[in-house]
Amino acid sequence: MGVRRRLGLSSDHPRLSVFRSSKHISAQVIDDLSGLTLASASTLEVALRTQCAGKTKTECATLIGSTVAERAKTAGVEMVKFDRSWYLYHGRVKALAEAARSGGLKF
Repeated sequence: MGVRRRLGLSSDHPRLSVFRSSKHISAQVIDDLSGLTLASASTLEVALRTQCAGKTKTECATLIGSTVAERAKTAGVEMVKFDRSWYLYHGRVKALAEAARSGGLKF
């Protein structure tokens, strides 16, 4: 069963989608009905890459979570559906989600 089918396409809440690779992590707040990305953050961004220098991958995931929450709040988004894809909810994915929650996103 697909992730979007499980989450449901809803005009009420966009989804917070997480992508994790062996070195990097990124998150996007996506409005599926209009097909637009409302906010995003990634360890590949130059500004965030310098902040992640010398930190662990979990600390960088926390930084990405708080950054995407801040950018989503700026875009007017407060409620999201968390789309962790097929990643288990632990480690970097959990750190990103908890940082996004503490940043003001509700899911």
